[in-house]
Amino acid sequence: MSPAGTLSLEVTGPEAPALAGLGDDNLVLRAARDLAAHHGIAPHAALRLDKHLPVASGIGGGSSDAAATLRALAALWARPLDRATMRIAASLGADVPACVDGRPVWVGGIGERLDPLPALPPLGIVLANPRRGLPTAAVFRARQGNFAAGEQPRDATRDAEALIDLLRHCRNDLTEAALGIMPDIATVLARLAALPGVHLARMSGSGATCFALFPDRAAAERAVTLLATAEPRWWVRAGALLSGAPPVRPAAKGRRAPHQS
Repeated sequence: MSPAGTLSLEVTGPEAPALAGLGDDNLVLRAARDLAAHHGIAPHAALRLDKHLPVASGIGGGSSDAAATLRALAALWARPLDRATMRIAASLGADVPACVDGRPVWVGGIGERLDPLPALPPLGIVLANPRRGLPTAAVFRARQGNFAAGEQPRDATRDAEALIDLLRHCRNDLTEAALGIMPDIATVLARLAALPGVHLARMSGSGATCFALFPDRAAAERAVTLLATAEPRWWVRAGALLSGAPPVRPAAKGRRAPHQS
């Protein structure tokens, strides 16, 4: 339970030590304080973050933490997930609005424009990180040239073959800059591209995590077993693409709000 007017955060999980030095600057606490300030209430909640994603890894771990906080506390404090909430999300990071939305979207601008997409096909996905953090700011400083402009694919994401074809014609404009800072990313991409059944491999966000797509989750799980054996020091995980929006589950007033990332 959390007494009225108090806000606390407990960080657990295998990646918790990487957040030990953040203190009040943790995105979870910033999201909670900003949401409370917007609604003119005293922030009151006991939050627990179960951290499983590597920090500074280009897969939106901190962004999803902040987004989950906004969703959970909006329910806990009986406040709407409205446009003002999305502005708070954008102030916390470019990826946070998409994480708050929590469904497949085509992102425009710096992350503030979200165009809904149909449910993604049930492709399997493998994530691999060489256990080296890569700060986003450093990658953006190293980047040269303009970002590519892409049109919204509309229904091209419904079918697995169409989605793979679309992604083959897209590129991550940060890859070259990230490779210049951390050449190990090339090894990760090569390892992923060589796994049996893989459709394609790309770098995620600003790196250093890379991803590969497979026909289904079972194929991704088999690939992870092979990759983890070959590269035991890497962080590797398997999953499946998001097929829809998660429900917002109201929490009883005063209850602890957990989140795993």
